[in-house]
Amino acid sequence: MLVSLTVGKVDAGVAVLLTEDKRLIEFPSILLPPDITSGSIVDITVARNFSSESSASLAFSRLQSDIYSTFGVTSPKPPTLRCRNATQTSIVLEWDPIELATSELRSLSLYRNGSKAGSIPRPLEQHSTKISGLPLDTEYTFHLVLRTSAGTYASEKLVVHTHKMTDLSGITVTPGVMPSQLKESLQATVDRIGAKMIDTVRIDTTHFVCTDGRGREWERAVEMNVPVVVPDWIKGCEREGRLVGVRGYYLNADPRLRQVGAGVGVQQTQQQQPQEQQVATRQAEGRPEPQSPLATPSTQVIPPTPEQGRDREEEKTNGEEKPPPPPPKFEEDEEDAEPQAKTGHDKANGSAEKGRAEGTEESTEDSDDDDRIGEKGVEAGEASKLDSELPVRGKPLEDADPSSEDEGAGNYEDVAL
Repeated sequence: MLVSLTVGKVDAGVAVLLTEDKRLIEFPSILLPPDITSGSIVDITVARNFSSESSASLAFSRLQSDIYSTFGVTSPKPPTLRCRNATQTSIVLEWDPIELATSELRSLSLYRNGSKAGSIPRPLEQHSTKISGLPLDTEYTFHLVLRTSAGTYASEKLVVHTHKMTDLSGITVTPGVMPSQLKESLQATVDRIGAKMIDTVRIDTTHFVCTDGRGREWERAVEMNVPVVVPDWIKGCEREGRLVGVRGYYLNADPRLRQVGAGVGVQQTQQQQPQEQQVATRQAEGRPEPQSPLATPSTQVIPPTPEQGRDREEEKTNGEEKPPPPPPKFEEDEEDAEPQAKTGHDKANGSAEKGRAEGTEESTEDSDDDDRIGEKGVEAGEASKLDSELPVRGKPLEDADPSSEDEGAGNYEDVAL
């Protein structure tokens, strides 16, 4: 196809060509003859190059295949999260190396209970992390989120529970310098309590056990802030049946700081209980309140009943104190006292009648009889009552007229006993 065009303007790089219908076409100047100027007419032949078109299409297909085989076959995989170790206050998590395929890494983040806990530094090199300062016996949910140039990938959720004080399976010790027999004994104790022993200090090492602070592993434990304790610490955990503190078991610690015995904490708690709480405990168990006996040997101390102890505690709580109740009276004593009292009363009446008949001369004998009656009443426990009810008789005067004695003999008043 032949096309005739008129050169309108020629620049160093582009020439403006005009068609017959006055349309402008920008054409590279390098493709035009070197001697043309404005107003020149050039003929341009246009034809389709099928061979070149086929070659370009084939090259493009090969390029697409190469791109697919390089970037489209494999893709990044979600990280796999698992728990390496859990203790009472810490959790150690680990995961497999990250597979990015042909994508670029953006970030790797750890989430705890649905919230972001932080980003993992150097995710291509670091494959574990330790979370400390957790409370006892608490459940947590963790998962990882991987962000790449090919997309975002999340791991499956992992549920981890921190241990109780009595669960010793999370203890992981690394032995240091110590006698061989002591090391064998340490291994046996670790196996009995369900703990683990490893040869090197790792991220999940909870304690470094040795008797001499030296060696490469000891230096590494100090660098990683791993507690360095003596083998007696493992023995203490086995004896107590729970995780004990390491303060008294450090390599250079004073052994007197150790709390030996399973009942140490219980005894201290009982000694610190207030007096009111101890009384309430005794009342709940039905035990009487202890009292100190008096110093007099003849005094009999009768322990109070639980009801009396409870009433006394309520009076003390209200700030009021009541006087002690009188001693109980037994029915047998009262029944014995009644016939004795009646006998005394009869004898008193007989003495009074006898005194009226015989006169004043026998008043002395009547007084003796009254004294005997009074002694019998005292023995029966009614002396005070008889003395108050019997009539009071005066002594006869020596200078009195004998005739007046007969007159005064009938002045006694009959008293009903």
